[in-house]
Amino acid sequence: MAPEITPDDCPCGSRQPYSTCCEPCHQGKPASSPEALMRSRYSAFVLNLTDYLKATWHTSTRPQDLDLTEAPKWVSLQVLSSDEGEHEGTVHFRALYRAGGGWGYLEENSRFVRDGERWYYVSGDTREGTLKPGRNESCPCGSGRKYKACCL
Repeated sequence: MAPEITPDDCPCGSRQPYSTCCEPCHQGKPASSPEALMRSRYSAFVLNLTDYLKATWHTSTRPQDLDLTEAPKWVSLQVLSSDEGEHEGTVHFRALYRAGGGWGYLEENSRFVRDGERWYYVSGDTREGTLKPGRNESCPCGSGRKYKACCL
């Protein structure tokens, strides 16, 4: 059984306090790796920090506008793999979300580049799908409880 998530836990799922995990990046500190940047960007999606998302998006692919008003409710993040070179990196992740009465996932292989001391998100190959948890499976919300006793 997964430990309960407390309000002090970072949205990225690191089980670290937000104040020492993603918040320093959100306040301007450069992310230490592509994975750290991806985690901070996921947390920014959860917290609706559009300015941070745009600031960490490489200028070659950054959208002019970013509207998160219709975004789903992001509930958990799984980093499946990450790789870091001197100037480039990749992160493969799966993010679960709640939309309406159901669950979905976004899986992405993201590409990052380093410019000076900062990492930037460039692009990603994504796929989305519907998640249909069984009654006795762990709840997708990350509570650690069975789905039937949690969000069903």
